[in-house]
Amino acid sequence: MAKRTAIIDIGSNSVRMVVFERTSRFAFHLLHEEKSRVRISENAYENSANLQEKPLQRAYSALKEFSYIIKQYKVNKTLCVATSALRDAPNKQDFIAKIKKELGINIKVIDGEKEALFGGIAVANLLYLDSAVSVDIGGGSTELAVYEKRAVTQTYSLKLGTVRLKELYFDNDDIAGAKAYIKEELSKLPSDFNYTQLVGIGGTLRAISTMVMKKEDVYFRKLHGYAYDIDAQKSYFKSILKADEKKLIELGVKKERLDVLQAGLLILTTLIEHIGAKEIITSGVGVREGVFLSDLLRSNQARFPHNYNPSVSSLLDRFSASKNSYLNHEASKLFDLCHKVLKLDSHYKESFLTAIKLSQIGKELDYYEAHRHSYYILLNGLNYDFSHSQIVLISTLVRYQRKKQPHKAHMQNYKAYLPSVETCNALSFLMRLCIDLFSEIKHNDELRLVLEGNELIVEAKSSYLLKEKLKDLKKSDFIKVTVSYGT
Repeated sequence: MAKRTAIIDIGSNSVRMVVFERTSRFAFHLLHEEKSRVRISENAYENSANLQEKPLQRAYSALKEFSYIIKQYKVNKTLCVATSALRDAPNKQDFIAKIKKELGINIKVIDGEKEALFGGIAVANLLYLDSAVSVDIGGGSTELAVYEKRAVTQTYSLKLGTVRLKELYFDNDDIAGAKAYIKEELSKLPSDFNYTQLVGIGGTLRAISTMVMKKEDVYFRKLHGYAYDIDAQKSYFKSILKADEKKLIELGVKKERLDVLQAGLLILTTLIEHIGAKEIITSGVGVREGVFLSDLLRSNQARFPHNYNPSVSSLLDRFSASKNSYLNHEASKLFDLCHKVLKLDSHYKESFLTAIKLSQIGKELDYYEAHRHSYYILLNGLNYDFSHSQIVLISTLVRYQRKKQPHKAHMQNYKAYLPSVETCNALSFLMRLCIDLFSEIKHNDELRLVLEGNELIVEAKSSYLLKEKLKDLKKSDFIKVTVSYGT
């Protein structure tokens, strides 16, 4: 498997490229991202889907500069896919041949089912939901993928796209015609196609979610995994659909999406009504990540191994000189021993153990401020397969690993994401206790923990340093810590 892989996605609206770097067998991180809004399908739908000269020249220029970036990053493998605009175009072969001959990039035109599959693979592996339906509203088509237990089971592709609707209906001020066309395409879905959770893929959904995030003034502005209730946004969606260009700018619509966002939102709202969706979960990953994962996981049925998280592994690969398996093992035993007396639900164990595993990564940057560096890295680097609440909790535990409890200001800022103050304080206490006991010194058989009621007895043969570390925890409000030393 290549160490660095470039993925190029030629869509109807934009041409995008990402460069991923592998850090171990399945672990990877994003190294570079590039985007050009070439609008390759411009004026195509009113010309029998034939691609026009100016858009093709823009696409060529963008791909030419992408090829320079690929060389600069010494990429080992390049995978390039093209979706709706090229697959619909009768004159696509000349463009494909030119790109291969002059730039050395092999364009693979994929059908709608394959496009839906790639999007589904991406969210099934990199979003925290085990089962859901994804939707990707592109410039020329809309793809849907149903996945269950992390495996894609159904895929659909409809001729519904923002650029397509703009040129065929919106430019002619035929909104009624657009609505009728959308409903006709949606009728091609199975009659029992009903899902409450909708995972939004692609630029249209990300743009809409970004606007909702701004409107709601959320504190933690991470787009991947951002979820919101649809009913709460219905009136907002209606105001966007009725807005003129000036109002759209005031609402935060970027200039490059002014002419297509309303078409995309009309598709989305009609789809929501059609399938009975109640919640949208935003995905920061899509076709590009799906293409990459299909290659990375080709011998593993397009799925990561059970309980494997690529973000955690990549962070450990890049920021941890050594993986302390002893600390991780003892942390699991400590949680099992103490969680009931601390009134901690067992579902917090996963976040607690992840925080323990990643607690020392900041030392690679600076020893004395390691906890602060670790916090920042995790808050921004735990990109995949964690909910926002999990990301904030894990990062908070790492940030305050040497404190008895998180600061009140921090708790207030992140109150929408964190559990109760009592739960956070109990987890923070357990975090510090675990690190004091096991992070620096491997005690082997010299350390034994016994819980008697509300008292934790730490039996050690001899450890002066351990006695010093546990001094502040002896008077804890959670568990009385007693240190007993043998000879």
